[in-house]
Amino acid sequence: MPFYRKLGTIPHKRHTQFRKPDGSLYREEVMGLEGFSGIQSILYHHFLPPRVLHVEDIGVVQPEYTDFGPIRHRAFSTAHIPSGGDPVQARRVLLGNRDVTLGVSRPTRSMSYFYRNAQAYEVWFVHEGSGTLRTQFGSLPFSSGDYVVIPFGVTWQMQLDGEARFFVIESPSQVEPPKRYRNKYGQLLEHSPYCERDIRTPEQLETFTERGEFEVRVKVRNRLTRHILDHHPFDVVGWDGYLYPWTLSIHDFEPITGRIHQPPPVHQTFEGGNFVVCSFVPRLFDYHPQAIPAPYNHSNVNSDEVIYYVEGNFMSRRGIERADITLHPSGLPHGPQPGATEASIGAVKTEELAVMVDTFHPLEVTTAALELEKLEYMASWLSGDGT
Repeated sequence: MPFYRKLGTIPHKRHTQFRKPDGSLYREEVMGLEGFSGIQSILYHHFLPPRVLHVEDIGVVQPEYTDFGPIRHRAFSTAHIPSGGDPVQARRVLLGNRDVTLGVSRPTRSMSYFYRNAQAYEVWFVHEGSGTLRTQFGSLPFSSGDYVVIPFGVTWQMQLDGEARFFVIESPSQVEPPKRYRNKYGQLLEHSPYCERDIRTPEQLETFTERGEFEVRVKVRNRLTRHILDHHPFDVVGWDGYLYPWTLSIHDFEPITGRIHQPPPVHQTFEGGNFVVCSFVPRLFDYHPQAIPAPYNHSNVNSDEVIYYVEGNFMSRRGIERADITLHPSGLPHGPQPGATEASIGAVKTEELAVMVDTFHPLEVTTAALELEKLEYMASWLSGDGT
């Protein structure tokens, strides 16, 4: 994130002696992106960060893609996927390419181990449920509607208040606010649909000095490795910098509207390498006297469009239900189903809530997604007289 944060106790100068009450040194760790040229934070530990008692390979965690088949619009029903396990165990990747993977998770219990994704950013959109993301940077409470953004290398553990449902985005590139909404100093500008005061960062730093055996599962090189540490991984007494987990509520996204229908980029919330994330939120419709609120038909140019439907009445989509996912691949025009455009005329506002991901390289479909596919979706444009 493009603003500085500090939590806990840190020394006056970087890379200088910082001692515990008993006179021994705290251990400094510089954690950053793009070598030493990206955003970074400096953390101060009770124990040496590289200390590991035991390592064990758990196995490959790469999505299993299948042949896409004839190019077509597709929809997937995720509302009734089996629940169970913790958030990481319950995750199912449904779509992906080399830039991003998209999936769902429907956990029923908290994590008993710690987790670190060393190869990707993760964004967990909270559709249902609440809980706390515990990290070495401190704790972040989350609830329905939150985007929980977790950078590379953060060690974390989700504690749930009950059952939950997530839409999960994973990317080997940094996820950040769009550049067009920031000035040259990184500050979000006045025309941005959200600002820094909407972004929640860790506020409570938990420092543990327990010794024993603590399991950290590390994802890197498309494999999962079990590390057993001889100390609690949340042993940080203080940190400062620009790299840390954070949350933003979709309910704090302020929609940009106009006299006529606005294009999808006005809904953009984040950007990553070769993809963007957009938020469709309750908003007033266009106010030109002859406006058509429903979106116009459009052909994606070098872009696949994925929408995760959260809540409300999705006026341009027939047969789409809560927690469904649609995929409109490049190479085909798409738009409202028959009758939806006419029905939208005169409407004043929408109460729909959805998350959209546009990718700039084609998406693959996993075998897990095939089990959830609504095979009739492509035919939903055939009803009516064809006009």
